[in-house]
Amino acid sequence: MNTPTSKSLRSSAPAAYAEDALTSAENAIDSTRQLANQMIGKAGDKVRDLREGARDLATKGMSVATDATSAAQKQLSRYADVTGRYVSQQPVRSVLIAVAAGAAIAALVVAARRRNRY
Repeated sequence: MNTPTSKSLRSSAPAAYAEDALTSAENAIDSTRQLANQMIGKAGDKVRDLREGARDLATKGMSVATDATSAAQKQLSRYADVTGRYVSQQPVRSVLIAVAAGAAIAALVVAARRRNRY
């Protein structure tokens, strides 16, 4: 009759524990790997969403800037037309206004230079 000896039982128990520990460690590594892959996937999705949101905001910003530029150009064109009509209808008054504005600017420049000297 072949019965396991106490020595063989003692030597097989640590091997079984080691095998169980190794299997548990491999399972833990696999679980950790799966969790890391899921987290990387979720982070990639978030980055993709943020990138798309940033792209949408940039596009909207460009559209708003384009609209503002167009509105400013139209307004300046209107001011130029009104000014041109005023000058053609009131040439003497326009020249007098231009001379007065030039004199006021010159007086401001002279006053500023005098303050800087003292």
